[in-house]
Amino acid sequence: MAKKNATDQDEIQPICRNKRAFHEFEVFDSLECGLVLTGTEVKSLRAGFGSLDDAYAKIDAGELWLINSDIPEYSMAHRFNHKPKRPRKLLLHKRELAKFAGKAAQQGFTLVPLKMYFKKGRAKVELAVARGKKLHDKRQDQKTAAAQREIRQAMRRKP
Repeated sequence: MAKKNATDQDEIQPICRNKRAFHEFEVFDSLECGLVLTGTEVKSLRAGFGSLDDAYAKIDAGELWLINSDIPEYSMAHRFNHKPKRPRKLLLHKRELAKFAGKAAQQGFTLVPLKMYFKKGRAKVELAVARGKKLHDKRQDQKTAAAQREIRQAMRRKP
């Protein structure tokens, strides 16, 4: 058998992204967390199913939990399947959790998952401390994005 390079083992295989997170929230700090899953959940994620829409994280009794993430049932596992929207435990070191909890406990901040992926065969979630955007913040972001788009188009047209 051929040996894999070190770069092949570090390869990140994306599962899903929370596309609305950057539109709905202002992201400040992010951190990679491990994810505790059952066997059928892993198989469903490897098949490319999973969603982080409307998902969030909360700290409960010194543990971090991912709430409302959807991992659909694995079709080949009839009676040993999992519940699609069950809370899933996130794995962090205590010092990372304490640092993150302090930031998230401030008024108006929340923990939002940005993306889910496999890294070295293990399921990971990138979690961010974020604050919800107001309507005027979203409008300002749209204006700057439109201005940047126009600048890029003008630069391409220029010979």
